[in-house]
Amino acid sequence: MSAISHWPHHFYLIASGDTSRCHKPDRERMGSKAFNLLRMAEIGLPVPPALVIGTHFTQSPEECLHALFKVGLAALQEVAGQIFGDTRNPLIVSVRSGAPVSMPGMMETLLNIGLCDRTLPGLLRQSGNPRLVWDAYRRLVATYGEVVEGLPAAVFENELESATRGRDERELDFSELRALTRRFLAIYQENARKPFPQDVNEQLSGAICAVFASWESEKAVTYRKLNGIDAAMGTAVTIQRMVFGNSGGQSGAGVGFTRDPTNGERRLWVDFLSNAQGEDVVSGRRNAYGNQALADNLPEAWSRLEAAAKALEGEFADMQDFEFTVQDGTLYMLQTRSGKRTPLACARIALDLLDEGVIDTAAALERTAGLQEADIGTVQLAPQGSRDAQPSVLAKAMPACSGVVCGEIALDEQRALQRSQAGVPIILVRQDAETSDIEAMQAAVGLLTQRGARTSHAAVVARQLGKVCLVGCGDLGIDMTARTVSFGAMTLNEGDVITLDGNEQSIYAGEIAAAMVPDLVLLERLRALRGSQSGAHHPKHRK
Repeated sequence: MSAISHWPHHFYLIASGDTSRCHKPDRERMGSKAFNLLRMAEIGLPVPPALVIGTHFTQSPEECLHALFKVGLAALQEVAGQIFGDTRNPLIVSVRSGAPVSMPGMMETLLNIGLCDRTLPGLLRQSGNPRLVWDAYRRLVATYGEVVEGLPAAVFENELESATRGRDERELDFSELRALTRRFLAIYQENARKPFPQDVNEQLSGAICAVFASWESEKAVTYRKLNGIDAAMGTAVTIQRMVFGNSGGQSGAGVGFTRDPTNGERRLWVDFLSNAQGEDVVSGRRNAYGNQALADNLPEAWSRLEAAAKALEGEFADMQDFEFTVQDGTLYMLQTRSGKRTPLACARIALDLLDEGVIDTAAALERTAGLQEADIGTVQLAPQGSRDAQPSVLAKAMPACSGVVCGEIALDEQRALQRSQAGVPIILVRQDAETSDIEAMQAAVGLLTQRGARTSHAAVVARQLGKVCLVGCGDLGIDMTARTVSFGAMTLNEGDVITLDGNEQSIYAGEIAAAMVPDLVLLERLRALRGSQSGAHHPKHRK
């Protein structure tokens, strides 16, 4: 592979087996997401090639564009074997953010950059799949309009709802998606007052600048304040060859944890949506399904994912939260980071990794140092006195975080903050689990959503904040005009009290008594660890 004599500073190339054009890897400059992506590629995991623009350009993204188009993009094209903007063999890319510190869902991502009227036939030639092509194109128009031009997502969502008429959008055929894309293009032009950019270099420049700008978005600023993250570190931007989870029944997108983030048990914990792209899972606007959906439908990909999860824990010496795509039966790994977890899970994972020889005693002590013994258990419903006294379940939903909480229903951020500041426990009830609700989630004791997945960015943040979280409640109806919620025939007003039981996946009307039930076995293990002498019981070094 030919060398490039003047590789631009603050640029990094990620390709399996090739780091020759990568400055010395540096988490602070290339961001945690890209740094981990490089490590995954180096241990042989299937990672699509990527070009990283460093955090240096956060405040002046336009300064990176000359080097990008003169040198960086050419290198990415070389390792990808495709050409950006080519009519026969086009390179289609995602553009993702990635700060040195993980900030799940707080900044923007754009997929399918490089699709336009001229390159669409080339992607059709590559894939032989007209449905994939038109689905990817309509997604790009909507996301680009929302993220780059600041158009309301509702203008595209409403048109999609009109097209589906109650069907799952994955049931739309290529002709329906082609017609939908053309309507999206017209909506874009009407609302942006200019046509969707058909120049792929303009698309890429706009996407890069928008992702850098999202570092200063309201939700990102709030997240940094809540977590004490220095705003000066900035974000990197990763341009990565697209893999398509929306290419049919042997494809899909998912998010997983190498261990259960709610209780720490050693088992894969995965959300997967077939014939879909990654944003469908993490955005909080779609429901997804668990391990069994992937294991049953794509057993070979599931086996490879199990092997990849084991390799990730071996490399990173911690429980990992990862994103992946399966395209036509082939698994690709797109991201990994240390997973957010409950205090109970934190204790069990650290102790189990110590027993497995993955970390030493010093690391286990460090990871459990902030835990209180009172946290080592699960809040559960208090036993009822008689069978007649058992509360009736209003609805069921998928648990993203265990425990039991009760509080007043709040339907938006203003209400949640207002009642929380008055000292009232609040449960935030929303249609979608979205990270823009972060300030309201911080104020609430629990989160309940009509749609969304356990691994959506908002659910991950809720779990990090220690909030009981139930998502994807199909029986939940929300009337924002009347300020009411319904569970089947039962209607409740905003301000009424409900109880969320994340252990039993249940929602109840009113306040139900609950109590912490300690995990005595885990407590004894933790006490034994803290009572041990300092020093490594296991010789394997900590990474």
